[in-house]
Amino acid sequence: MPTLHVPVMPREVLEALRVMRGDIVVDATVGGGGHALLVLEKILPEGTLLGFDADQEALQRFRERLERDDRYRSALESGHIILVHASFSELKETLRAHGMSDVSAIVADLGFSSDQLEEASRGFSFLRDGPLDMRLDPSKGVTAEELLRTVDEGELARILSDFGEVRGARELARAIAFSRKETSFETTIQLAEFVKSHTRDRKASIHPATKVFQALRIAVNREREVLEKFLYEAIEMLRPKGRIAVLSFHSGEERLVKRIFLENARGCVCPRDFPVCRCGKRARLQLVTKRAMVPSETECLENPRARSAKLRTAEKVS
Repeated sequence: MPTLHVPVMPREVLEALRVMRGDIVVDATVGGGGHALLVLEKILPEGTLLGFDADQEALQRFRERLERDDRYRSALESGHIILVHASFSELKETLRAHGMSDVSAIVADLGFSSDQLEEASRGFSFLRDGPLDMRLDPSKGVTAEELLRTVDEGELARILSDFGEVRGARELARAIAFSRKETSFETTIQLAEFVKSHTRDRKASIHPATKVFQALRIAVNREREVLEKFLYEAIEMLRPKGRIAVLSFHSGEERLVKRIFLENARGCVCPRDFPVCRCGKRARLQLVTKRAMVPSETECLENPRARSAKLRTAEKVS
């Protein structure tokens, strides 16, 4: 049975977005639909929600959940809820295809749902034995198994270091490159056991495969590249005073969100001794949260998924 998705920082996200009846809102990562349902309560019946997800199964589960409620089923039928099977990096193209030039608010929860992690066939978790896949959209791209089999040792070391901050990334990449000459890494448990046997720090608080799986998942789904494209398009498609709220769950993506928000919140970059501005750069955003917000201790106890969450919010300037 699918897990009921509990949204992370629900009160903080709603307060950040400031959505109201009649707004057009994008949920860039529908997943289990937790944040989408909160938004729908605020914007229906006149408002419109566009929900994106690269995972077709997650989108279908959410559609079925909506169809069990008369009000949401009516909104689906009337076009006030539009579910899109696509990466959120296709935001601008999709909005224009639906005749929309701008939107009131955008929310993105960059975490993974329990349904995805618990389904062994997806290969996201080393706690369940399954094929080493890790693709968000199983219809496209290379699997983690194919990546491990074909990428050169230097690039693998970079992936492990940059995307997972894996200690001893070079040594582990070398061990994988040597071992794959004799055998392939086809299952999650197989890879997890290999990583564990080649990790020196056995007293770590987390399983040694945790960051390795994170790094491979990011590489397989090109998550950093996709996120960067999405953020720039999201800023462009927000209407003046519209807000974007992003929940990130690990340091790499959090730094990327912070950098792009700061970059777009900065105006003139001319040297201080210039009498007048010559660069013409104007701020596109105003930071609503200068520092990332984190969940309360109570929420972390009730919803362990929230523990590493960080929320950043910005508003489009006129």
